[in-house]
Amino acid sequence: MKICILSRNPNLYSTSKLVDACKERGHDVEVIDPLLCYMVIASHRPTIHYKGRELDDFDAVIPRIGASITFYGTAVVRQFEMMGVFCVNESVAISRSRDKLRSLQLLARKGVGLPVTGFAHSTKFTGDLISQVGGAPLVVKLLEGTQGVGVVLAETQNAAESVIEAFRGLKQNILVQEFVKEANSCDIRCFVVGERVIAAMMRKGKAGDFRSNLHRGGSVLTVRLTPEERSTAVRAAKIMGLNVAGVDILRSNHGPVVMEVNSSPGLEGIETATEIDVAGKMIQWIEKNCASGTTRTRGKG
Repeated sequence: MKICILSRNPNLYSTSKLVDACKERGHDVEVIDPLLCYMVIASHRPTIHYKGRELDDFDAVIPRIGASITFYGTAVVRQFEMMGVFCVNESVAISRSRDKLRSLQLLARKGVGLPVTGFAHSTKFTGDLISQVGGAPLVVKLLEGTQGVGVVLAETQNAAESVIEAFRGLKQNILVQEFVKEANSCDIRCFVVGERVIAAMMRKGKAGDFRSNLHRGGSVLTVRLTPEERSTAVRAAKIMGLNVAGVDILRSNHGPVVMEVNSSPGLEGIETATEIDVAGKMIQWIEKNCASGTTRTRGKG
């Protein structure tokens, strides 16, 4: 097969590991910067071009679309879909997962466990909004934040109201969520490929920080998942429409709750923690499932 990896940086650990996994299994592979792609949108023959040549010979595309280029990156993925190329994660699914509010609404509609979450435009009834999610302490999140940036723990009612008003004063869309204290600043990253959790790790925030992101100094622990946690992770990825996903779960007193579903999960932390060849398992899944014209949305939506 000839496989395209859509990534802005071929030197990133995740990108380079996927390249190595492709080569080890005998596939041709090329890393393409999605922002350097340009598209011709035509009714009968849509095309994608890159550095002066047409990209018309790929069997599969692995999107590694960063959050900052979601709009253009998903447009490129959508164009590949219109051309009948198999995309590991489809454009609609990536867009769903990047919209935190939409993704939570979809998960809630299907009955997946979630922390109680509030969303509002006006700050006139902030006190009532806070009470609806269980009161302080609570977590305030920017909708567009990633890797723990734009996430604040407000420990008192006054602090919560001040943070919410400050964010809204900057014209930012925010979510407020109940603080799951029993999680003890830990979350579980479940790496889903197809309909299986192929690897999992527990991330613990550094001392004094409730955020567990590795980019913010968190540490990694091995973890044994319960059947309910595995089922929750797989369901969450399926609801988003993602074939490959990093599903972040908290252990609460009422069972696993999903915090986020990531469409371009990093490989370094999970491979280091588990010593599992996640990249290799992704390529194996592509080998079994890749077929021209099998895109579910075919670029629609």
